[in-house]
Amino acid sequence: MKRLPIGIQTFRKLIEKDFLYVDKTKIIYDLITTGGGYYFLSRPRRFGKSLLISTLKEIFLGNQELFRGLWIYGKISWEKHPVIHLDFSVITHSKGRENFENNLNYYLDTIAKSYDLTLISGDNKEKFKDLTVKLHEKCGKIVLLIDEYDKPIIDYIENSQKANENKEVLASFYEVIKNIDPYLEFVFITGVSKFSKVSIFSKLNNLEDITISKNFATICGYTQEELEKYFSSYIELLCQEIEMSKAVAMKKIKIWYNGYTWKYKTPTVYNPFGILNLMKSREFQNYWFQTATPTFLIKLIREQQIQVADFEGYLTGAAAFESFDLEKLHVASLLFQTGYLTIKKEEDGLYELGYPNHEVKESFLTHIMADFSGRAALEIAPIYKKMLQYLKSQDFAKFKKALLALFAGIPSQLHLDHE
Repeated sequence: MKRLPIGIQTFRKLIEKDFLYVDKTKIIYDLITTGGGYYFLSRPRRFGKSLLISTLKEIFLGNQELFRGLWIYGKISWEKHPVIHLDFSVITHSKGRENFENNLNYYLDTIAKSYDLTLISGDNKEKFKDLTVKLHEKCGKIVLLIDEYDKPIIDYIENSQKANENKEVLASFYEVIKNIDPYLEFVFITGVSKFSKVSIFSKLNNLEDITISKNFATICGYTQEELEKYFSSYIELLCQEIEMSKAVAMKKIKIWYNGYTWKYKTPTVYNPFGILNLMKSREFQNYWFQTATPTFLIKLIREQQIQVADFEGYLTGAAAFESFDLEKLHVASLLFQTGYLTIKKEEDGLYELGYPNHEVKESFLTHIMADFSGRAALEIAPIYKKMLQYLKSQDFAKFKKALLALFAGIPSQLHLDHE
């Protein structure tokens, strides 16, 4: 069995070190051979956006041999293009505006150096323009790949001053893209959210948002077919270890980790991070939530006094998937864009949202209960499971006792009716 690529986001490393790769090159082929060649894709964290960007990079660099045995091998001309790959997850943006701008300048100089180019002195906007002009003159039309374009904003969404400072830096920087259109062959930009007042969306009129496109709904994440094809040996090991039939195990895997969709009536997908960790540890756990806690989202729920029960079957219009302002954050939109809610139904321009799976629902509700009860999240899980047992056995006296114990001391905060 091939090794599981947990934490590996570089296509070249994944192939050369013989890690398992779920072949997405057919849908990538459709991406690069149709449309206008200017794309934006929003997906939650740990959904394979960086690996997708890395795969595109190797395709446009003409590295055909890396793709031997994959669907796309032999299907395209493999024309080599210069690539500008900007990854904002590795550009330090935590020490103030000036430091962020200096680090962005250094990053651009590093890209230029890899092509034996020297850039003019100036701000990052001037350097970016200079890089594209000189690179085009030397190597031809450029492929621009921007990964995690919004990370400098997302990381400080609780600090509006810092988030706005970083947004201003990015807005100015991204303005260059519209003016360098003659030099560009292909543009692909990823992020978690679609922020307004960032010039990518206001100035780049030919940028196609494929976030909820049916044609690219499965470009990130694993479909059921892909899970069964690429992980069959690992699934057998899982069944042996947990002593469960394959049919029952597959049903449980689906309940726990499947259910994400960005277009109604398209195949649902699994979060890759959850599946890879499940296959490695062979234990059903909340892997996605081990890397982050939805503290800010819970804070917004408190501030906007939203009923958590409303999130299951939440109705919204298409505006929930469009850009939004830092000063006017909407909880449901954020929950969708960050992967806590997904599309369940779509009819007459209305979308019904809900939790994608057991992992997300249980973990999110656990964090909410922990926050409102003033307890640690690790204390909530056993109480939560006992309460479910009491409900299933219809032992309402014990359920009531567990509920009151959980929220002891703060009934007024939750307006609990003890009776």
